[in-house]
Amino acid sequence: MLSIALPWRAAVALALTLAALPLHAQQPAPQAQRGASPPPPVAQAASAVAPAPVSATARRVYERARSHLLQIRTLLKNQDSQASVGSGFLVSSEGHIVTNYHVISQVALEPERYRLQFETTEGLQGTLELLDFDVRRDLALLRADPAALKAIGALSFRPKDQPLSKGDRIYSMGNPHDVAFAVVEGTYNGLVERSFDPLIYYSGSINSGMSGGPVVDEEGRVVGVNVSAMFFAQQMSFLVPGQFAQALFERSRSLKPLKVAAWPRLREQMLAYQDELVQRFMAQPWRVAGHPRYQLPVPQEQFMRCWGRGTPSDTKGLEFQRSQCRMEHAVFINGGMQTGYLDMSHEAYDGRNLGSIRFSRQYSASFRNERLGRDDRDRTAPFCKEDFVERDGLPLRAVVCMRAYRKLDGLHDLSILITTVDAKTEGALGRFDAKGVSFDNALKLTSHYLGGFAWAAKAR
Repeated sequence: MLSIALPWRAAVALALTLAALPLHAQQPAPQAQRGASPPPPVAQAASAVAPAPVSATARRVYERARSHLLQIRTLLKNQDSQASVGSGFLVSSEGHIVTNYHVISQVALEPERYRLQFETTEGLQGTLELLDFDVRRDLALLRADPAALKAIGALSFRPKDQPLSKGDRIYSMGNPHDVAFAVVEGTYNGLVERSFDPLIYYSGSINSGMSGGPVVDEEGRVVGVNVSAMFFAQQMSFLVPGQFAQALFERSRSLKPLKVAAWPRLREQMLAYQDELVQRFMAQPWRVAGHPRYQLPVPQEQFMRCWGRGTPSDTKGLEFQRSQCRMEHAVFINGGMQTGYLDMSHEAYDGRNLGSIRFSRQYSASFRNERLGRDDRDRTAPFCKEDFVERDGLPLRAVVCMRAYRKLDGLHDLSILITTVDAKTEGALGRFDAKGVSFDNALKLTSHYLGGFAWAAKAR
């Protein structure tokens, strides 16, 4: 049961009736894992592949940019021990610096425990203030005392009306693994397909600690910001397009520094993001799963990827086919929590080789094995409502659960379990998860998902 009051028991019942959702900063190993929330397949740790030797152009680009590069350190409030390190770069002569949100998330959410410090390529150090962030795109804007960085200058952004072409050489910079500042030469490969927000696919080896560093063209203009790499893959890294970093700088450069925990601003940004996500998702019609008996909801792949598997054709026991679809992008909140993504799956079972009793036992076990979360420091325990509903004459058993976020008031994790209950040796089980959605959008998604179940046309 939820440990806080949620006036939604009747509303969930109504929804059921109407129906009838990055590279880490370099950290010590125990801090590198993000906790129990399963991340999407796009890796959250950097490739360990050694970068290739750089060209004369890369050396020229680096020498031009090196004075604008910074290492960003998160230190304990009352000690000089570092909790994490990342990279950043100067974008104004007034000391404005761009980096990743995940590099400075500890300071943003626990300013009483942590502080920020920069170090230049020449070893100059100084303190930093957090002005603003864009959690959706994993960006943050910092500011140093202009006097501490006098006459250093800043990097400029490549104009929006001069897009890169696939195959163009670009250059990533930062301080990998707190070893030394480095430049990595790679290739621009366009935007990642089926990504909810634009993300640049970069063929180059970005490592932990380079998070927040700039990626520039041959003229030294910023085209992207280091953010993540594909785990256990080679030369597959991802960048936030420079236009979003430029927009954050332009709208927030005059803000006063954040002095208290940024949960309210984080909540505001997440509420806006999830509203757009839900609207765009629900505007897409369901695809046909192709099952001979049931119509099962399968999403479009505009910003999700779907994978399937099944039992071999010579299986003599329980036969099943499974489809799983999910977003490959999640919003990083802190080292133990990611949110803001959608995940759904279904399994279709054929137990005619087992008989009704054995099939019923295995079918029920599959439903019971689904995990719905538990009470933890970030979210409450799930509160669930179970009912039997009917869709287009198809009887269903439905369980709808919600978990509330403790520090992001108004946001919830939604889980929906559905199973057909019309046959003795056949059935389908579906699951839908939406991480970090409002109460109203959770109800809309519940109705939308249940609306995807029906009899297959030829089974009517």
